[in-house]
Amino acid sequence: MDRLSAAARLMIVSDLDHTMVDHHDAENLSLLRFNALWEAHYRRDSLLVFSTGRSPTLYKQLRKEKPMLTPDITIMSVGTEITYGDAMVPDNGWVEVLNQKWDKKIVTEEASWFPELKLQSETEQRPHKVSFYVDKDKAQTVTQKLSEIFKNRGLDVKIIYSGGMDLDILPQGAGKGQALAYLLRKFKSEGKVPTNTLVCGDSGNDAELFSIPEVYGVMVSNAQEELLQWHAANAKNNPKITHATERCAAGIIQAIGHFKLGPSTSPRDIKDESDGEVKSIDLGHEVVKLYLFYERWRRAEIDNSEIYLSSLKANCCPSGFCVPPSGGEISLAEAINQFRKCYGDKQGKQFRVWVDRVLSTEIGPGTWLVKFHKWELSGEERACSIVSIILRIKDASDHTYMHVHETWLEGFGANDGRFWI
Repeated sequence: MDRLSAAARLMIVSDLDHTMVDHHDAENLSLLRFNALWEAHYRRDSLLVFSTGRSPTLYKQLRKEKPMLTPDITIMSVGTEITYGDAMVPDNGWVEVLNQKWDKKIVTEEASWFPELKLQSETEQRPHKVSFYVDKDKAQTVTQKLSEIFKNRGLDVKIIYSGGMDLDILPQGAGKGQALAYLLRKFKSEGKVPTNTLVCGDSGNDAELFSIPEVYGVMVSNAQEELLQWHAANAKNNPKITHATERCAAGIIQAIGHFKLGPSTSPRDIKDESDGEVKSIDLGHEVVKLYLFYERWRRAEIDNSEIYLSSLKANCCPSGFCVPPSGGEISLAEAINQFRKCYGDKQGKQFRVWVDRVLSTEIGPGTWLVKFHKWELSGEERACSIVSIILRIKDASDHTYMHVHETWLEGFGANDGRFWI
């Protein structure tokens, strides 16, 4: 990744559905806990990779439904598509690898003779993936017959059954594990192999991830039987693979701590940030703390105490100003005064705040520019602003907010007159 000039400290490669994203967690608390941990302690020097069976269409749909971070790399369609960054720039080298001994027309034609197979929606049919639904009790027989047919037709394919219903036919060189192996080879050629890699999954199509040498792995507590059976047969004595006792993203956080890969306490799990000696300032952590305070103040989860606001004002330059996304300009002191009036206005309501893509740059001696996306979920409405903050830093315990500038992210502006800072 061009974003990092050196090897990543940690690369997390995670499945989405029922691994990073818990569809049974209506408040998305485990995902929000992971988000805060990643932006506070890892974004600046680590890589986040989402590896999903979803097509680009369904992946983008999930991003609209859940408070997901922006990954550095996205592996989609069961390892048949690799893209980079928010713009999702495709890896053409990977496409060339998958074209070998692959003919989608023949695959579709031969599979059509099996009445047990029901073709999935058009969005799930990709250049290097043909996907079906099949009943669990028929999957093994169908897979064996198809494998023999494709071999006789001169194709080199793999068939992956997962989730108790999904059957995907891919080039032999494809799959989540092969896509990860390809990325690791690229990093090695650039001299940027991540110091540690943690793979995370819950179902059969994640099994390949755990087969990559030298990686750590976590099967979340809600892992499906097919993955647990694979583990028992192939990797039960591998000390680098653990079965978490917590679900989904909470299990990923647990694994970071279990393998001692770095900080594993999410800022969302810390109620009093004043405890402990401050050894160094981490701007990502400061931003995450600021907006967690903002959320908790409005949800009335902390005391309505002037001490908090006085502390915030003390960290603001007296001549500093804020430009809200609606336009205009107000002093930082006035912005805090307006914020004071919002105490508890979201109490008992669905209201969450998270930040994404927190990156900092030193623009002068002791002066830093921090940019990120700030998201708010209020009821069913979601809004996002692009935030730029200029801070001056003297030492670990002395930082001053100079200026804050916000603009609406296109398509996610709030038009309901809500308070925003």
